[in-house]
Amino acid sequence: MLYKKYIKRLLDILLSVILLPFVIIVISLFGLLIKLEDRGPIFYCGERLGKDGRVFKMYKLRSMKVNAPDLRNPDGSTYNSDKDPRLTRIGRILRKTSLDELPQIFNVLKGDMSFIGPRPDLPEHINYYEGEEVRKLEVLPGITGYNQAYFRSNYSAT
Repeated sequence: MLYKKYIKRLLDILLSVILLPFVIIVISLFGLLIKLEDRGPIFYCGERLGKDGRVFKMYKLRSMKVNAPDLRNPDGSTYNSDKDPRLTRIGRILRKTSLDELPQIFNVLKGDMSFIGPRPDLPEHINYYEGEEVRKLEVLPGITGYNQAYFRSNYSAT
């Protein structure tokens, strides 16, 4: 309990503060490129399901064209493809390298997320949880977790 409540949070803050200067440089560089490409906003802030079912805004670098339609797979999960026509040129690079996830360090600093934990779902996905799956809401969602370590983006929901 002590680890979950205090030590893990302290490690998240410490690691965030150490990485923050580097993250700010990368975000600034890609933010400029995003702005130059299509003049739209730099960040995408999507609602996600967090600890205890609380909804929070998750920050990402915007990788899609402004006002791109929301496409879903038949199971309701977010459509994700290297050939997605909604992606900008810079967005393809950001997605391929996962650099679009860097602003989530601010979610870690705010206490909405942790570095390691289950990836946060869209709020409506709570309606599809089965059995013990709801237990993932007992911990902070993470920037990285089991699926990212073992499957990367190779999982296909089709």
